Amino acid sequence: MLKTKSILSFYLVVALLAIGCSSSTPPSAPLANFSPEIVNNIDAFSFQITNGENITTTVEYNWENTGTQATINHSTTTSAGTATITVFAADSSQVYTNGLVASANEPTTVGTAGSWKIRVVFTNYSGTSNFSLQKL
Repeated sequence: MLKTKSILSFYLVVALLAIGCSSSTPPSAPLANFSPEIVNNIDAFSFQITNGENITTTVEYNWENTGTQATINHSTTTSAGTATITVFAADSSQVYTNGLVASANEPTTVGTAGSWKIRVVFTNYSGTSNFSLQKL
């Protein structure tokens, strides 16, 4: 019986470690009620919340970009408030900032490759927010 418990404990630890090593960033608590879908892979990042209501919060994600530029694809429907995305390159220089809009595909300015930061600021925001970044 003790051997069986030890084996089960081992598998539980392995399973918890595997969950902790996922490549996706877990949804931020302020957005949990709005079906967040966040995929954070090297050179590709995507973000979506659905039917957000009266959100005022700031969320940040670190994203690995092996290039020096990215393209940002917007697909956001805003019924109230604002949502703004700001992107910082690995050297902390700001390479992009804009409100999230219904349709746009825009490049960042040139920055340093490495760990980029994506900041999204929601102010009294209601709607469906969707954007992605791809290494350019």
